[in-house]
Amino acid sequence: MRQTKQRIKELFITKGLKLTPQRCAIYEMLTARTDHPTAEDIYRTVKRAYPMISQNTVYYTLSTLKEAGLISEVNFGHEHARFDANMDRHHHLVCVSCQEINDLYDETLNRLSMSSKMGRQYTILGHRVEFYGYCKRCQEKSKGSSRPEGRSRRVVQ
Repeated sequence: MRQTKQRIKELFITKGLKLTPQRCAIYEMLTARTDHPTAEDIYRTVKRAYPMISQNTVYYTLSTLKEAGLISEVNFGHEHARFDANMDRHHHLVCVSCQEINDLYDETLNRLSMSSKMGRQYTILGHRVEFYGYCKRCQEKSKGSSRPEGRSRRVVQ
C-alpha cells in the first residue's frame, strides 16, 4: 500500500491539496504503516525527519487528508482515534485487550444489506463491520499474568 512520492504528488494535485514536505511525509508514513497509528504515533515518527513539525500540523494534516478521502479515522472505543490510509473496502477484527486491529476482507460482509423497516427510512451510504474479541497472542498470554502491549495489524482474508 506504500505510495511513491510521485504518486502522492499526483493524488494531492488531483484532490486540490497543497503539496508540503510535512504533509507528504505524514501521508507517506501512513501508507507505509499497517497498524492504524494514533496522531501521537504519527507525530513521533514524522518528527524524526522533520524536527520542527508541530503536533498542530499533524492534527491539521490528518483532518485535511480525511476530508480529501485519502485516509479514514478509526475509533473502536480506544482512548485515541487511529488513522488508516487503506481505503480499500474492508472490515476489522479488534482485540479488546491489546487493541490490535486486523483488517478483514470478506465479500459476504460487503454484501450485507438492510432489510428492516428502519433501513428503508434511510439512504444507506455504506457500512463497516467490527468484530471484537481476544487475539491469539492475548489468549495465550492470559494464561500468564502480563498484559501484552503492541498494536499491530495483519490482513485476514
